[in-house]
This record gives sequence, C-alpha cells and structure tokens, in this order.
Amino acid sequence: MPLRNLGIPGRAEGTDPRPTERIRPAQWVWAAVLFVAEVLTLRPMGLSGRGLAVAVLFAVNFGIFALRLVPRRLIPERLFLLLMVVGVVAAAALMAVSESGTASLFAFFLAAFIGYRLSVKPATVLAVALSLLCGVALAWRAEPGQQGLLFMAGLSTGALVLAGMSGRSRNQAVEAAISAAESAERAARAEARTLVLTERSRVARDVHDVLAHSLAGINMQLELADALIEVGETEKARQATARAQSLVRESLKQAQWTVRALREEALPLLESLTALLESSGHHQALTVTGTVRELPTQTAHNLLRIAQEALTNATRHAPNGTVRVTVSYDEGTTTLSILNGPGTMPVSAAGTGSGMGLIGIRERVALMNGTVTTGLVPSGPDRGCWKVEVVIPA
Repeated sequence: MPLRNLGIPGRAEGTDPRPTERIRPAQWVWAAVLFVAEVLTLRPMGLSGRGLAVAVLFAVNFGIFALRLVPRRLIPERLFLLLMVVGVVAAAALMAVSESGTASLFAFFLAAFIGYRLSVKPATVLAVALSLLCGVALAWRAEPGQQGLLFMAGLSTGALVLAGMSGRSRNQAVEAAISAAESAERAARAEARTLVLTERSRVARDVHDVLAHSLAGINMQLELADALIEVGETEKARQATARAQSLVRESLKQAQWTVRALREEALPLLESLTALLESSGHHQALTVTGTVRELPTQTAHNLLRIAQEALTNATRHAPNGTVRVTVSYDEGTTTLSILNGPGTMPVSAAGTGSGMGLIGIRERVALMNGTVTTGLVPSGPDRGCWKVEVVIPA
C-alpha cells in the first residue's frame, strides 16, 4: 500500500524543528477532561472579586491549552510566540490567585506544549520564565516558612519542556523514516518506469528490424521480378522470386531470434551472421579475427541487429553490390565492420528508408557503451565503399 494513502502528510526539508501535526482524537479527550476537572476543582470561581479573576484566568489558560487542537500552520510565527508568552503569564497568575492545587496543571501542560512546538532556544527561554514566575507565585501565597519549598516546587513546572522536546524529536524521527520510505517508493517507481520505457524501446527496435527490413527486402525483390517479367527476362524474374522466398524464410528465422533474445536465451553471433549473409545472397562474406569469445546475450543480439540494418541499407541503396562483414575480437574490445561496394543495379522506388535504421543503430551502440562510425571510405582499396563500424567494450 503506498505510503501516501496512509494519510501521513509530508514536510519539506529545512531547519524548522516543528513537527507536521495531526490532531488525534485523544487530544480532544484530554481537553475535555482538563476542562471538566478544572471547572469542578478550581476555587474560588465566581462573577466578582477574586472569583472573577480566577474565572478569567481559567478562560485564558484553557484557550492557550486549546491551541494544541489547532494545526500549527494556521497560526503565524510571531502570533504563536506572543500567545505562548501570554500563556506563561496567565499560568503563573492563576497559580497565584487560585486556592486549588489543580491550577498548576495548566503550567505543566504549557511547558510540555512549548517544548513540543518551539525550537530549543525560545522553548528554553519560555520554560525558564515559566519556572521563575510559577515559583514566585507559589511563594507569594505561601505560609511563612514554606516560601522556599513552594518556590522550588514552582521551579519544577518548566522541567516538562524536556518531555515536549523529546516528543518532538521522536515525532521528527518518525517523519524522517516516513519521508525516506516515500522517497524510496518514488525512486522505485521511477526506476520501474524507466525499465518499462527501455524495454518498449527495445521491442520497438526489434519490430522495426524484423518487419521493416524483411518487408522492404521482399518488396524490392518482387518489384524487380515484376519488372523483369515485363521485359521478358523470365529466368532472372525466377531468381528474384527465389530471393524473395529466401527473405521470407529469413524473416521467420529473425522472428525466432527476437523471441530468443526476449527470453534471454543464448544467441550464437557468428552462426547467426553467417545465416543472415547466406540468406541475403552474400556467400563467404564473413571474416573473423582474433580469439573468439562468447558475448552476453543482449550484446550479441544488438550486434546482429546492427548488421541486419547495415545489410538492409546496402540492399536498398546499393543493389547487387559486394558486401564484406568482419568481426574482430581484440583485447578489451569487439569490432563489427560492415562494408558494401557500389550497387550494380538501379535503385528501385522502395530504396528509400524511414530513417529509423541509423537511429536504431546509434541507440543500440549507446546501450553497449560503444562507438559507431558510418560513411564513405575516402581512400585506400575500399575507396567509395560505404562502411559501418561498431566498437564495443568486451
């Protein structure tokens, strides 16, 4: 179950020590119990003289106590601090004019509330002020000889600020754990989404390779056969038709290779390259140098698809041209090179591609942390040939 469905609010990072508050039913119960207890025990309580003073101070103190039922974000910072100062004075004053021991409850609750809501410095200052005022209030109304003892008792009221601070720290620790869990959940979701998008891109490339390449090649051969029939070249038309049939068989093999790769089965790179070249009519076109080693399944799959794209491009743009494929196993790298010479037949209308092939090659090379070079060979014995060379770490 996602954490955000638990009803736990978050808090932005910062230096504000105040906890994110959730008003619990128990807080309302405590407020009701304190109100009833004070009404029943606080004396004197009346409409004139000292009784009126007690009643007014009771109302002020209970109003300050009720602030714990109001979310902190609804009260401005300075106003809240001012109300706490008023509460300190009112709590000490009630202890001074009331004859009941329960009058001190407001002071104890206030000290804990100050420690929970305020940062250390203002909470400490207010707690010391509360202790001193309460000590003076109790000593002022004490019998002779008891002033010292009651003064010390009054000083103890501010000690509950430590309990409030402890509760705040504990609440912040819980919030930090919740925030960390929420962050971890968001990170996990983002990672899962990235994996899904990556897999979608991979499947899209495979669909392009299997369908677009094969169908383009078959279409070219069928167009060629149709043109040859029109000019009476029956034998050559049969050869074009045979090549189209060969491409159909190769397409079925490629579909099987795609299923293997998606199932993470071992993919024999050299055998697959040989079969791909043979089905394209390029016999004995593969050269292997270096010590052959097994490559990871995904790496072999990507290299095979790159070779397939390069061969398809060669068929489109240089029909009936020579093709040479070289796989070099060097120390630390594996190099795949596809070289095709100029075509000896005119390019048909199907010879224009979608432009996605080279993009797919670059994407696959990027996934393998390799480099790719494409273009015409400017000099040497292969001058004028088109070359695709991929170098990957291995």
